[in-house]
Amino acid sequence: MIEHVYRRAAAAGTVSRVIVATDDRRIADAVALFGGEAVMTSPSHQSGTDRLAEAAASLACDIIVNVQGDEPVLPPETIDAAVEPLLMDPALEMSTLRRRIVDPAEHENPNVTKVVVDRDDYALYFSRAAIPYTRAGQPAAPAWAHVGLYVYRRETLLRLAALPPTAMERAEALEQLRALEHGIRIKAVKTAYASIGVDTPDDLARVRALLAQPLTT
Repeated sequence: MIEHVYRRAAAAGTVSRVIVATDDRRIADAVALFGGEAVMTSPSHQSGTDRLAEAAASLACDIIVNVQGDEPVLPPETIDAAVEPLLMDPALEMSTLRRRIVDPAEHENPNVTKVVVDRDDYALYFSRAAIPYTRAGQPAAPAWAHVGLYVYRRETLLRLAALPPTAMERAEALEQLRALEHGIRIKAVKTAYASIGVDTPDDLARVRALLAQPLTT
């Protein structure tokens, strides 16, 4: 699975280098077998942000993209869409992705993180709760699911990782809330991409079918 994620990230036009940050030697060895690059990080990190920051500390670049290792069908163009706002606006510190929720059951599912945004597409809040709430008799506002891909300015990532966890971050178990609580604005780019978690044999079968399709850029 990690090879598929690696190669799809490498196929993104805005990405010049792909590195797997892990504390598991088995993963690092698997990456080396297909010719990829991996770095070993501390096993004590409490979040992906902290692990990413350790790897980024030694890099000489302006923009860092965080792609989860369990996203084997992530389209390269989706990565490019998330990176583009930081290329267009030098003042922008961080971006992520969101997709429209159409299934009411998904809106109520605490395993699906929701995000509400302002008129300029900046995240106002992320939650496992069903936000925005619709009061009886009122028209429903659009509901958006958060897609867990992040793009950071390198300096922002290092600053964020050095900040202590916040109350909302702990309560919701959502590390991106640390950024919002500390005043870091997050641009939430619209996408049609929906993450596929590989938790069951059926999930694995779906992913294998998708991986059998040609990769396009």
